[in-house]
Amino acid sequence: MLIRLSHDISAYFYDVFVARFDLWVAFGLVAQLLFAARFIVQWIASERAGRSVMPLAFWFFSMAGGAMTLIYGLVRREPIIILGQGLAMFIYLRNLMLIFRERRGGGSSGEGAAKRG
Repeated sequence: MLIRLSHDISAYFYDVFVARFDLWVAFGLVAQLLFAARFIVQWIASERAGRSVMPLAFWFFSMAGGAMTLIYGLVRREPIIILGQGLAMFIYLRNLMLIFRERRGGGSSGEGAAKRG
């Protein structure tokens, strides 16, 4: 039974990551890497500040990874990805708009806005 289960799992991963691999899967993987990079950027910024901060780069990685993931979902016709990333893109864009509005409005408080999100 364990040997059969091991074989089935191996066959599944081969099918998903090797047999079905194409340019769109590579595109989707790059999108996921960009999306994951935002958490690494946020973690490093928080460690440096000694408190939780949300750097501006977090929102740019969110936009890039989210846009690419949305494109992937549209091409692959994945409704869950389309709905999730469609809403997320609006939220990322709105956060960037708020950050830039605050930066335009006044001096040093803009820097804090980028860190807070």
